Amino acid sequence: MASIQNKVIVITGASEGIGAALAIKLAPGNKLVLAARRLEKLQEVGQQVEAAGGQVHCVACDVMEQAQCENLVEESVKAFGGIDMIVNNAGVSMHAWFEDITDLGTFERLFRVNVMSMVWITHKALPHIKKSKGLIVGVSSLAGKTGVPARTTYCTSKFAMSGFMEALRIELMGTGVDVCAIFPGVVDTEIRRNGLNPNGERAGVSGLREKGAMTVEQCVNEIVDAMAERKREWVMTAKGRLGLKLKPFVPAVIDKMAKDALDDEHGGKKSA
Repeated sequence: MASIQNKVIVITGASEGIGAALAIKLAPGNKLVLAARRLEKLQEVGQQVEAAGGQVHCVACDVMEQAQCENLVEESVKAFGGIDMIVNNAGVSMHAWFEDITDLGTFERLFRVNVMSMVWITHKALPHIKKSKGLIVGVSSLAGKTGVPARTTYCTSKFAMSGFMEALRIELMGTGVDVCAIFPGVVDTEIRRNGLNPNGERAGVSGLREKGAMTVEQCVNEIVDAMAERKREWVMTAKGRLGLKLKPFVPAVIDKMAKDALDDEHGGKKSA
């Protein structure tokens, strides 16, 4: 596995799941700024980061709020003198067929967490990232590459993330700054169960077939490798990569694969 050393790395959504595991994996020899809403949970992860050989600074941050996102950048620079890498990992999912959504305000909520937090943090941190010739990472999803039914809101936000990263990458050509877009498939975390239902409440179920889900450890290993190699993007799983290659030629087949990803119990609306 490739190595990342002597870097100041900011990670959002770091209190659990991929963010927490990534912080611990990156800990040896690095300075980590961990951000999430729940400071107590962050501090628990921070203790593991320190035990693994890293320095850590925890910042309570609700990424739905622009001021708190900008404060995160200020706190990071104050703590460690600069920023080398940002991992925009905070995210929220939603399982709801579009016609069943009772509160379209959930679109705004997902956009603020999944897209605008990345915009706010990246914009504020960009002078520091340019100074260090650093790396901007966005943890998106295969749902940011191809549509998934009952994930309309989530897909919309993740496609927006993809467009933002692609355009920003081109803008930053020649500056020494790289933009790395990460596209996991189904990972064994709580993001789907913690996501929203049609009423904007906690879903409590996944709605996708979880069998064969990638482990958090494997996902994090692939993210670290992509970061170390400063890849422009990394699509996880051979099936995901094959599907995206085939999509321009057999889009209807890929659409059917996306629909078949729904589980029988919670997917619903299997036929027209």
